[in-house]
Amino acid sequence: MSGQDTVDLTKNTSDLQIIDTSKGFTPEVVPDEKLEYIGADLDLTADLEDDVASINLIQLKIRSMEELELPRFRKLEQLCLRQNLIENISEVDVLPYDAMVDLDFYDNRIKHISSNLNKLTNLENLDLSFNLIKRIKNIDKLVKLKNLYLVQNKISKIENLSTLTELENLELGGNEIKEIEEDSFVGLSKLKEIWLGKNSIPRLINLHHLKSLKILSIQGNKLKKIEGLEELENLEELYVANNFISKIEGLENNKKLTTLDITSNKITEISNLSHLTELTDLWASFNKIDQSFESLGEELKNCKQLDTIYLEGNPIQLRNETSYRRKLVLNLGPSLQKIDATYIQG
Repeated sequence: MSGQDTVDLTKNTSDLQIIDTSKGFTPEVVPDEKLEYIGADLDLTADLEDDVASINLIQLKIRSMEELELPRFRKLEQLCLRQNLIENISEVDVLPYDAMVDLDFYDNRIKHISSNLNKLTNLENLDLSFNLIKRIKNIDKLVKLKNLYLVQNKISKIENLSTLTELENLELGGNEIKEIEEDSFVGLSKLKEIWLGKNSIPRLINLHHLKSLKILSIQGNKLKKIEGLEELENLEELYVANNFISKIEGLENNKKLTTLDITSNKITEISNLSHLTELTDLWASFNKIDQSFESLGEELKNCKQLDTIYLEGNPIQLRNETSYRRKLVLNLGPSLQKIDATYIQG
């Protein structure tokens, strides 16, 4: 194409034409009859009945709640505005306070939790994950909340949760948390699951308030030691992969554990697990485990329900590649069904 040729982009790319403008010719702009327009936000709810209970408006480039005509939905229980461009959620005050139980703003551009959110006192599920939020605040009156999702924000402190006494699931992975403070979990005696992966937490401390906790996930942090779990007697699943732990310890009171994930740490041997008689899954790949198969079998002989073990990437596997699976089966007993993601055959 010469420097005097231009491309007509007023049509679909399949109909591109080369137009010579060297003689002073100005091409006519022809409207594309196939062009699709994105309607105003109010059009997105125009066809909905006033008494609808659930609205899902996902990935529609919505920038504001203001033009969604939300005040007319007086029986609305669930509102999902995932993957939009919303920055301000102060408009939640037009939602029916008594009816709303589920609110989802996953993946927007929210920087601040509006105080108006506190008006939705019957909320049970709130998802503010994948936003730009720096502080947990203005949710202290949501006392019926059961599930709170704040994954992948910019939160540096666990705070202002003590009034959420019905909370069962708290997800704070992918934030900037550097410490579990003394009052971080005060009042959360009903919490069953907490997810803290991909933060910068150096120690497992101040967990004693979590008497009902069943799942603790704190993968990808800066832990050097398994500790602080003495009062978590109902704990069933512990995920501490991708840390800097060198020894299995501190699990004396966690006799209900069924799953232990210690993948990608610095552990040299499987030890201090003989009392975990309900253990079904032990994930220990990519450590420095280098012990005899006999000592491994001796340590796990009381784990009569052990179903799955992962040890790939450890010296015990790398040095015994041909006999590794056979020796594990021989030493770990008949309950074993899976080794390193592969089922044991007959």
